[in-house]
Amino acid sequence: MGDFFKSDLVRDELKEIHELQTEIYESGFGFASMERDEKIEHIESLSTLLEMQKVMYTRLSLSDDPDAKKMKAELEKSVMMLGFPAGTDISVLFNGMTSTIEGLKSQLDG
Repeated sequence: MGDFFKSDLVRDELKEIHELQTEIYESGFGFASMERDEKIEHIESLSTLLEMQKVMYTRLSLSDDPDAKKMKAELEKSVMMLGFPAGTDISVLFNGMTSTIEGLKSQLDG
């Protein structure tokens, strides 16, 4: 394992990202039937997760660690699995996720 993943900060943040992803995934299927305050909490969790993912991706991008570079490459491949053309910058995915979150927020405000 490279030095990048030996960092307590990185390990703690990856753990938190994983836990938040699991929580969001498990509760997301019931979004339509949630009470308004539960929906707000869910959307806030989505926003938090997205910001954490952006920070982690930036850290991966700035690292020279081979394992960090490998993880970054895997994340970039996942963009293609979501239907984006090869070579699509991951910021396109992040921007799309931001738009989706903003759409959910506006539905609650409307």
